[in-house]
Amino acid sequence: MSKPAPIQDEKFAKLNVRHGFFTREGGVSKGIYSGLNVGLGSDDDRADVLENRSRVAGHFNANPDCLISPYQVHSADVIEVREPWEEGYRPKVDALVTRNPDIAIGILTADCGPVLFADAENRVVGAAHAGWKGATGGVLDNTISAMETIGAERENIIAVLGPTISQENYEVGPEFVDRLIDIHPDNNDYLTPSEKPQHAMFDLPAYIIARLTIAGVKAHWSEHCTYADEEKFFSYRRTTHNNEADYGRQISAISLGEH
Repeated sequence: MSKPAPIQDEKFAKLNVRHGFFTREGGVSKGIYSGLNVGLGSDDDRADVLENRSRVAGHFNANPDCLISPYQVHSADVIEVREPWEEGYRPKVDALVTRNPDIAIGILTADCGPVLFADAENRVVGAAHAGWKGATGGVLDNTISAMETIGAERENIIAVLGPTISQENYEVGPEFVDRLIDIHPDNNDYLTPSEKPQHAMFDLPAYIIARLTIAGVKAHWSEHCTYADEEKFFSYRRTTHNNEADYGRQISAISLGEH
């Protein structure tokens, strides 16, 4: 049986926090979901999804019910996780924070930005789902503030952006361009012209890293593109371009549990 082989970040590895930006590797799902699909909202076989989630939990030496992920809705909302949730309970938020070392908190993505946070000194971690809506709406700032509320110090927080769609594969229309520049004129820096008239290519990773840096935390991107690497990652946009009926989701998760 193959096991999940998540991408590890060198800085996190030195902080004694267990983490992983999981790929498609090491799962049991088949067909268009082939691999480690953890998306409970997908049309994949539920038993396969639960087995995949169990394998992810195993990476953290945790029971499956201690792998916590929310019902993501592209919001800026964050909650603290103090203990395992009851079966079927999945609040509609897009970021989690915790001090509980027995819990692994995770975010599901398929092009959006999964951001993991850690203040190793004060033993607080966070995970945020940052697509363009969340990133422009404040989910990153709110996650940092929520971590501070439970004991983190901003200057100690390290944030890592995992596999995300890259600028060369993220074309947006004129309505998106107008909305982004309306938020702040400097956001034009994250757009380059597209071959299609009135369209542009949006640099979501650079935008996320900039927001984190402005917020006062140390941040970097893993530089993995979900769209470009079909073997390793699920991608909503690639699925759309391929006219497939549905798509899988990968998980990025973090825990204060010992290695």
